[in-house]
Amino acid sequence: MDLHNLLVFQDLFNDDIFRDIEKTISRENLNKGAVAAKLINKAEQLGLSGNIIRSYMIYTVAHQSNCVSYAVEKSGGKIGKSLYQAFCHDIELIEKLLLLKPSLLLDCDLLDDYEPTNINQSTAFNLLVENLDKAQTSKDKADVFINYYRTFGSGDMADYRAFRWDSDEDSLVGIKHFETMKLQDLIGYEYQKQELLANTKAFVEDKPANNVLLVGARGTGKSSGVKAVVNSFFDKGLRLVQLTKEQLIDLPVIMERLRDFSSKKFIIFLDDLSFEEFEVEYKYLKSAIEGGASAKPENVLIYATSNRRHLIKESYKDRGANDDDMHRSDTLNETISLSDRFGLIIYYMAPNQQEYLDIVDGLLKQHGIELSKEELRVKAGAWEKEHSGRSGRIAQQFVTHYLGQVYNK
Repeated sequence: MDLHNLLVFQDLFNDDIFRDIEKTISRENLNKGAVAAKLINKAEQLGLSGNIIRSYMIYTVAHQSNCVSYAVEKSGGKIGKSLYQAFCHDIELIEKLLLLKPSLLLDCDLLDDYEPTNINQSTAFNLLVENLDKAQTSKDKADVFINYYRTFGSGDMADYRAFRWDSDEDSLVGIKHFETMKLQDLIGYEYQKQELLANTKAFVEDKPANNVLLVGARGTGKSSGVKAVVNSFFDKGLRLVQLTKEQLIDLPVIMERLRDFSSKKFIIFLDDLSFEEFEVEYKYLKSAIEGGASAKPENVLIYATSNRRHLIKESYKDRGANDDDMHRSDTLNETISLSDRFGLIIYYMAPNQQEYLDIVDGLLKQHGIELSKEELRVKAGAWEKEHSGRSGRIAQQFVTHYLGQVYNK
């Protein structure tokens, strides 16, 4: 096998491990123990299992940016005929590595079926390995990789469901421990969940969809709903980008960066959003929603949560007769109407007593616990009276307390 003949994956030859493997195959490198040690180190770092040469090769091809993954992203999933032929050529070459048994090369049996301390939990990577196992020919394997790029992307875009924006570096940074909640795990607010799900589904399916404002009482599950719906469509190419209010000034740069990932869909997420009257960042948000000089990318929507319907704080003095603004009504309309720029507004009201008890009951049942109606009313009711009222968050806090200090005592 000669990695020098690769057309698309020429950078593979820059990987120390693959250089060592090639030298070992050609008997130029006899330090087999050193190569085996490097592979074990990678297996533990990345959580790779099974045939480690094969696993590491698949991981590298999936994560290393190349002209094919770039073309798929840039063109919305398409790839040119000649580039496809070059890609198939490379897959046919590296297929020899995919079939190579480590013990025959490195005299190390444990690399044939390695079991790492912590197995790689990436949904995208594990699905890629599973699909490659089913592929019969090198062309089939090439198609599997291209579908992987099309669905999940490459590198961080494939590994992470959510990102934050690094203003200093002007770059997306993956959020490693993004919450894995599912919509069905969220108790109550069925209408709100269906509205959010339907809009997001339309967006993912390239149908018309609206920017969304989720408004209502604190602790009612607004943010959890957004995170859960992103998890629902991860394998359809949906990703979340979380911004702070201060980063709204970077929206034009962020929009252009996301435009480059045209095979993916992005929800720009602004949590607990509100503005004081002296803050002007809302103008950047308004411009992004309305398009401004540059149209908003078709693969981007903005979802925001807030505890108040009007995002910009307005005080009674703002309506005073002594104000020196000659066109005060225009100014008030500008600030009040920001929330109206969101095409879909979903309201989350604080639950009534029965709704609150239903949420507690549902959360307890997820842990296999069922209280009598009276015990539920007394214990959960006492908890909300000692805290800040009824909400999904208070219900979850009660369940945590019950599991940790009451149950199984």
